[in-house]
Amino acid sequence: MTTAVSSELPTELRGFRKVQRLAYECAEAVAARLEPGVTEREAARMQRRWLRERGVRDWFHLPFAWFGDRTAFTDFRIPLQFFPTDRELAPGMPFILDMAPVFEGYTADVGYSGSLGGNPVQDRLMADLEAHRELILREVRERRPLREIYEDVERLMAGQGYANRHRAYPFGVIAHKVDRVAQRRWSPHVFGFGTRSLRGLASDALHGHREGWSPLWSPYRFSDHPPRPGLWAVEPHLGFRGTGAKFEELLVVTDSKDPEQSAFWLDDELPHVRRWAEEK
Repeated sequence: MTTAVSSELPTELRGFRKVQRLAYECAEAVAARLEPGVTEREAARMQRRWLRERGVRDWFHLPFAWFGDRTAFTDFRIPLQFFPTDRELAPGMPFILDMAPVFEGYTADVGYSGSLGGNPVQDRLMADLEAHRELILREVRERRPLREIYEDVERLMAGQGYANRHRAYPFGVIAHKVDRVAQRRWSPHVFGFGTRSLRGLASDALHGHREGWSPLWSPYRFSDHPPRPGLWAVEPHLGFRGTGAKFEELLVVTDSKDPEQSAFWLDDELPHVRRWAEEK
């Protein structure tokens, strides 16, 4: 089990863990309320309303929901296709809920995969994602370049018989850095992304360009460097014949020489990790 190093996390990491757990609690609550005829837009609003009722006022990005073959990003060509649509949920249909709230200045970005009434294909995808979580942690601890780890994840997917669907994200990213965000009374967003979070990511990109690293973990040359200390929202995304599944959670990277302290998943008390443990 790839457990966080210690239950006695530093205060800052406890803040990130708190908002990540809040986001996954939201995902489970909304998933339990989904029924035939609910649209992606309605599911996204349900996530947003649930989190706002619990004090969330800012976002790295607003909630997304994808149903059916949209969970595999089928025929996605432009960024606007990621936004929720009027696609209706039907029995047996897979879904993914994705949200990135900022709470008390801490950011999380989570992805929750499920289906309405069961979907054996997505169940298989979810089971096979466990190996990706293990591979990513192991190779980050080895300080392999991010680009090489990305390629190893892609090879594992291909060996499992799946398509890499995080290739469809902007820049093909499998992960991005997250940071603290200054709290303000007013929280503007542009094209679904919080402006303060975007400024932070842009600042990281500028500093990283000067120093030879990137806050985006991609298959391209700008990610050809060892893991940078900080928190990374990691989301391997598998696709198979119009069905997709992923998880997304925070990976902590430090500059420790101790391999176990050098990288660890922030929290193992998450739905997909519990699911894997129950299936063993």
